[in-house]
Parts: sequence; C-alpha cells; structure tokens
Amino acid sequence: MTAASPTRQVHRRRTDCRACGGTSLVPFLDLGLQPLANAFLHSESEVAGESRYPLVLNGCTTCGLVQIVDLIDPEILFRHYLYVTGTSETIAAHNRAYARTVADLLPLGPDSLVVEAASNDGSLLSCFKALGVRVLGVEPAANIAELAEARGIPTESVFFDRSQGTRLRARHGAASAVIGNNVLAHVDEPAGFLAGAHALLAEGGLVIIEVPYLAEMFDRIEYDTVYHEHLSYFSVTSLMGLARSAGLSVIRVDRVAVHGGSLRMYAGRREDHPTHGSEVLKLADAEREAGLTSPERWQRFAAEVEGQRAALRALLHRLRAEGKRLAAYGAPAKGTTMLNYCGIGPDLIPFTVDRNPLKVGTLMPGTHIPVAEVGEILKQQPDYLLILPWNFAPEIMDQQSEYRRRGGQFILPIPDPRIVA
Repeated sequence: MTAASPTRQVHRRRTDCRACGGTSLVPFLDLGLQPLANAFLHSESEVAGESRYPLVLNGCTTCGLVQIVDLIDPEILFRHYLYVTGTSETIAAHNRAYARTVADLLPLGPDSLVVEAASNDGSLLSCFKALGVRVLGVEPAANIAELAEARGIPTESVFFDRSQGTRLRARHGAASAVIGNNVLAHVDEPAGFLAGAHALLAEGGLVIIEVPYLAEMFDRIEYDTVYHEHLSYFSVTSLMGLARSAGLSVIRVDRVAVHGGSLRMYAGRREDHPTHGSEVLKLADAEREAGLTSPERWQRFAAEVEGQRAALRALLHRLRAEGKRLAAYGAPAKGTTMLNYCGIGPDLIPFTVDRNPLKVGTLMPGTHIPVAEVGEILKQQPDYLLILPWNFAPEIMDQQSEYRRRGGQFILPIPDPRIVA
C-alpha cells in the first residue's frame, strides 16, 4: 500500500446510499475495527503504526443496496496492489470460458475492442487476445499494470470512471464490450462507473459486470468477503437500479460459481434495449419474495455470522488443546477479515502459505501471521490446514495431495467450520 499524502484524507464516512442517495441506512453487522485487507506488513517494526478502521455492513431501506459507509482513499487501497488473478487455475479456466461466451454472444472479431476496467495482470484480456480480439486494460495499480504490459496487454494505469469512458473512446475507439470483474463493488460512485462504460460502448455493445451475489453471501454466511475494498454487495434488484441510472438496461443475468457465487450482468444501452429483460425482472421479483433486501433478512445473517465465529474458534481451540499442530493455506483479503473478526493469531495459526510471491515473507494484516512459501507445508506437516481461500478449496486440496497422503487434514471455515480428511 502506498503512503497517504499529508493533505489527503485517508478515511471518511458517508451518510447516504451510494446507489440512490437515500439516507435510511440500517447498520446490521459490525465486524469491528479492521486493518486494510491487503495492507501486508513487511516487518515487525511496522506493527506499531498499523491502522484499523470500522467495518460495518449497512442496508439501504430505499433501494436495498447492502454497503459499507467507511471509505478509505482509493489511492491507498489500489495504487500498489498485491492481488493478482493469474495464480489460480480455477480463475484461469473461468476466464477462458468467459471470453468464449462473450465472443460468441456479441460476436467479436479482429476489429472489435474489448476494454476491461480493473484488468489486473491481464489474465482475462489475454483470453480475448487469444481469440483474435483487440483488447485494452485499465488498471490503477501501477505495479500490476506493468505485469499486464509484460504479457502483451496494452494497459492504461488510471481509475476508470465517467470521464475516463469518454476519454478512452476518443483515444481508442468505441468498445464492443466493456468488462468489469469484481470492481463495481470497489467504487464509491458505481452509477458514475457504469455511465463511463456507457460512454465507451459502441452501438449494440454490452457492459458486462461480475460481482459476488448477495444471496449467496447470505445463504453461505460468506461474511469474510466484507472488507474495505468492497464497498457494495449487490443483488439483481440493486444492479437494475444502478444500470437504469446510467442509461443502461440489464438484458441478462448469469449465475456463476466463482468467488463463492457471483452474478454476471449483461447490460446494453437503453437506446438499444428500452427495458430490462423479462427473465431479469423475474429474478428481482424472486429476491423480493425471499426478503433479500429486508432488514429482517439482514439481521438473521448477522446472527448466523456470530454463530460461525463461535464455532470456528471452538474448533481451533479444541484441536490445539489436543496437541494438534495447525497452519493455514492462503493469504487472501477475505482471510484478513475472518482472522481478525474471529481473533485468530499466531498462537493458534503459527504460519500460512501462499503462491503469490508478492505476499511471501510478509505478515498478515492485523493478526501478523507470517506468510511462507507453499513448500513449508510439507516441511512442517501440520496436522490441520485451515483453507482461507475456501472458494478455491477443491483446487487447493488437489494441489496438496501429498500433504493429505501423509495424513494431513483440511479445515473449511465456510459456511460451517468442518474437517475434511
């Protein structure tokens, strides 16, 4: 993370809904004072200066958007970033299928332009490039943009917004597809982001957005997806309202399994599609019938989260009392939230491992658990391995077949903590 300028305000709190501007915000889940999820420490000397900020989920009773209102300067969060998409085979397979779906749907050809906002290391765009499509990445993290450029993906290192959509169109031409994967939740003005995508879009083109789905988050008790980078938690209902405010209509929504259950929204210019799609409207009706946007459902989720924390802590403490050796796999942002909320530190989990070389040798935010290379698992052979990126559990357990063959077992924390032999 980059240091803040003395004149910049690192933290502020908004009092209105970022989607509709309403002021009827109901707080329902308080995860406590949390460090920034990707603010890894490089030495013990940094511990004393570590900052923590409130992390509280709120629901808007006007439009139903679930959100956090404590905002961290995006220059702090995103200008120097440690998460890269290219380290997971699950994501690689997802990206290949994603690119083929979009290429067939539009269809795309050599004269088409696909722009991805928050393109990270260019992993998804490289799949479009392999199909012979012209691509452009937009990635504010300069260090990650350099990785994309190195793999041949043209990338502009800027934050995408309303004004950038107009500028990029003037410089690169209109886009057949404007893609945003797991980025709409990161922006404080999502309607402006979508308006920028609209400005960049060619006639007949599509804005395609992937976001974790609020219904999946609630049903699977996925509270660890809440951290300061994730400002909003979307339903079909809230996406429809945002799209309409940006001059877009949602014509299709796919349910995809990635990241614990996500929505992929396909939106077109209202000039091309005057109304939301009929199937999309049915999904929104089903959400209302299920009470997804109601305070009662929000409060039930909060109670289930408290139960998950108690169960995970009890399991880990019991294993340690029995003399078992524990460790963790992964150092994801969601792991920061879970470990800090549950009060799990080096006394319970002496180390974790990660495949991302940018994280190896650091300390996890807040808990200060050391991050080691993956090979440390077989060197130390702990009895149990807590999988923090549980959404990639099948891939991780397959990779760690030798650990399992030697008798090692896994702990999956979500939705209910359980041991997998």
